[in-house]
Amino acid sequence: MKLTLETQRLILRPFCEEDAEDMFYGWASDEEVTKYLTWNTHENIETTKYVLDLWIKEYEQPERLNFAIVLKSENKLIGGIDVVGYDNGIPVIGYNLAKKYWNKGYMTEACRCVLNYLFSQGHEEVKIDAFVENIGSNRVIQKCGGILVKTEEEFFPLKNQTALVNRYVIKK
Repeated sequence: MKLTLETQRLILRPFCEEDAEDMFYGWASDEEVTKYLTWNTHENIETTKYVLDLWIKEYEQPERLNFAIVLKSENKLIGGIDVVGYDNGIPVIGYNLAKKYWNKGYMTEACRCVLNYLFSQGHEEVKIDAFVENIGSNRVIQKCGGILVKTEEEFFPLKNQTALVNRYVIKK
């Protein structure tokens, strides 16, 4: 589904082919950013273009929500936030942000916006996971009202690694 949302400082819009450079250089090629994501660091811009092409095709699915986060003041793509899937009908959110924009409240703002949209669509709760070691992401989830449900090990096949993951629920 193609949808645009807006906050005080951000525009959350569909990704497009022209986002490849900002995405690659902003976060997809940054090992520090991708360290806690479920996918590997992109080694070249062709990988980023391939992923963007897949995402753009997925917009045809009505349940697919995937937003490019654009900072209004710079008109710059700084990250992404999406519904990565559904767990028994409950949306599961994932996100990432270019390191340059960490610790400025942007992801909390984007997450609250997406949560408000999902709640306005009738969802009573949303799930978000974060690696235990990812202090910043855990803090974002807690600021958005996340309640820690459990901590457990999970295997991530693309990374060929197991990690401890905090599982949160945010209720309407």
